[in-house]
Amino acid sequence: MTSIRILSVASEVYPLVKTGGLADVVGALPIALKPCGIETRVLVPGYPDVMRALGTAEELANFPPLYGGPIRVLGGSFDRLDLLVLDAPHLFARPGNPYVSPDGEDWPDNGLRFSALGKIAAEIGHGAVPSFVPDVVHAHDWQAGLTHAYLHYSGRPRPATVMTVHNLAC
Repeated sequence: MTSIRILSVASEVYPLVKTGGLADVVGALPIALKPCGIETRVLVPGYPDVMRALGTAEELANFPPLYGGPIRVLGGSFDRLDLLVLDAPHLFARPGNPYVSPDGEDWPDNGLRFSALGKIAAEIGHGAVPSFVPDVVHAHDWQAGLTHAYLHYSGRPRPATVMTVHNLAC
C-alpha cells in the first residue's frame, strides 16, 4: 500500500487543547486514517498544556527568530497522535485559552501568532523537517489559513493542499 503523508495544521487538537469541535476533528482524523496507510502529523502551537503533555521531545527544526523570539519545531507523540509542536514561547506560552487571555479579551497579537503557525507549516511543507516531508498540507480554520498562501507564493514546488473551515456562520 502506498503511504501518503499529511501535515495537519491546527490551533487545537483533542485531547491536548480544545475550545470546540475543531479539536475533536483534528485529534480523531489522524487516528482514523492510519489503518488506510496514511501517516499524519499534527502541527500545533506549543501552548503550556501541549508542552507539558509532550514531555520529552526531539528538536526537528530550528528557525531564525520570528516576531520577537526563537522558533523551533519539536516532534513527539501523545495518546496515539504524532505531533509536531511549534515551540515559540513568546507567542504561545500564555495563560487562558488559545485565543483569549484569562480576562476574556482576544490576545492583541493573534494575527502574528497564527501567521507564525502558517509560516512554519509552509516551511515544513517545503521539507524543513527532512524526516517528514508531507504530500498534503491540511490547514484547519482561520488560524492556519495563511499556510497555503505561504506555500503558494514561495515560488518553490509545493505539496497538495486542503483547507477545512469547521464552523461557518451564514
